[in-house]
Amino acid sequence: MGAELNKRLFSAADNLRSKMDASEYKNYLLGLIFYKYLSDKLLEKVVELADESLDEFDTPDKQLNLYKELLKDEDTKDDLIATLVDTLGFDIEPKYLFNVLANQAKQNVFQLNDLNKAFIDLSTKHDQFSGLFDDVDLQSKKLGSDDQQRNVTITEVLKKINDVNLVGHDGDVIGDAYEFLIGQFASEAGKKAGEFYTPHMISDMMAQIVAVGQEDKRLFSVFDPTMGSGSLMLNVRNYLKHPDSIKYHGQELNTTTFNLAKMNLILHGVDKEDIRLRNGDTLNRDWPTDEPYTFDSVLMNPPYSAKWSADNTFLDDSRFNKYGKLAPKSKADFAFLLHGYYHLKETGTMAIVLPHGVLFRGAAEGVIRKKLLEDGSIYAVIGMPANLFFGTSIPTTVIILKKNRSARDVLFIDASKEFVKEKNQNKLTKGNIDKVLSTYVKREDVEKYAHVASFEEIKENDYNLNIPRYVDTFEEEEPIDIEEVSKEIVNLNKEIEKTEKEFLLMLDELAVNENTKALIEATKEVFR
Repeated sequence: MGAELNKRLFSAADNLRSKMDASEYKNYLLGLIFYKYLSDKLLEKVVELADESLDEFDTPDKQLNLYKELLKDEDTKDDLIATLVDTLGFDIEPKYLFNVLANQAKQNVFQLNDLNKAFIDLSTKHDQFSGLFDDVDLQSKKLGSDDQQRNVTITEVLKKINDVNLVGHDGDVIGDAYEFLIGQFASEAGKKAGEFYTPHMISDMMAQIVAVGQEDKRLFSVFDPTMGSGSLMLNVRNYLKHPDSIKYHGQELNTTTFNLAKMNLILHGVDKEDIRLRNGDTLNRDWPTDEPYTFDSVLMNPPYSAKWSADNTFLDDSRFNKYGKLAPKSKADFAFLLHGYYHLKETGTMAIVLPHGVLFRGAAEGVIRKKLLEDGSIYAVIGMPANLFFGTSIPTTVIILKKNRSARDVLFIDASKEFVKEKNQNKLTKGNIDKVLSTYVKREDVEKYAHVASFEEIKENDYNLNIPRYVDTFEEEEPIDIEEVSKEIVNLNKEIEKTEKEFLLMLDELAVNENTKALIEATKEVFR
């Protein structure tokens, strides 16, 4: 059913695809899908609260009629709305429900302004939706040159989305379909999309790693200070025994992407009490600063080699002050790493994706890396294949960090050759991921794949963590048998000589007149 749902949702984008690029039309499609999900969820809840059967009230239109009837009763109206807000976290007036607007679209009487009012009503009444629909710009010229054209465009999109059953599945299915769409938009939008999406298999691997040894925790907290669409945080729930008791903490600089993450968590059925998100700059001002500010797991895929202020005042910042130097202005990689590490619990695990340069670059980065290694903070370094991420072909490394370790050894895994090559991108298979996980847990040497390096070994390498220094993947070529090659050359020459003779005989047979004789004699000269 998931594949069919994905297909239908993606086909709904056809009316927008020709008008704007993927990074823009995703805002419309995802915003409208999200609004439909909320509307449909509310109507299902109304049936449940009325003690009626979903088998009887099996369409949004039947559910809408029930909702209207219940709202007519002045004695129970307020209680119904209060219960909806208490259980769902929101309410929507019947006139603003998605299926009402879609029915108007089917009758060609839909007005853009009504949809706009619906967004405003929801966003102003309930804090958690504030700003979520700001990017669904219904006045954009890209939808059409005038109001009538824009109306036609959105009318067609509403009609297509309305046929998709979003709540006939559990929250995870629509949430996963939403993730599928985000991934599709990311691949279409290319570089612009790298900011908000970590390919699923990498996200999956990182989630499994931070869950190792913590699977049984009844209360679990996850933090992603560069959360993008929130997929890294959400994946952790798949590997814990109590997935419903996770607290999600995240921060994102880009407002559009921040809203995307909020929608994504809600669509995956996460309660608003378990969501603590902030739209802001992760490096310039620390957050969170009040309890809780350390977490069981930290997951990060920050922008690679981004610029930041690196102002000297940060040397007094508790996130950075014990490392002697600040990450350089032109490469904030270690600033992101140290920020995440500062917010990790003593018993937690952190996984961060970064470019390979962090493993060996010198100057300030070398000073920071040395201190991390002396403290035993770096637990493992995993080399990933090139061309896994949207918009960049560079190979990346996943660095695993822990606190309060007595040992200072580092596990190196070279998984850079383990992938499946596809048309535009390399992909990781479940087998590739399982191999990394198994090696990570066993923490043993594997020939040409993994090595546990002692602190002394790392020190001898001047704290350079470049993976080939520790994992030798060199494959010796098979020795060449000179005698055998000589025989092959002799035989080949005999074959060529025989073929030439046969060719010249064929030319003699073709010599039928003076013109062709002259041409054939000239050809023979080439072979003499």
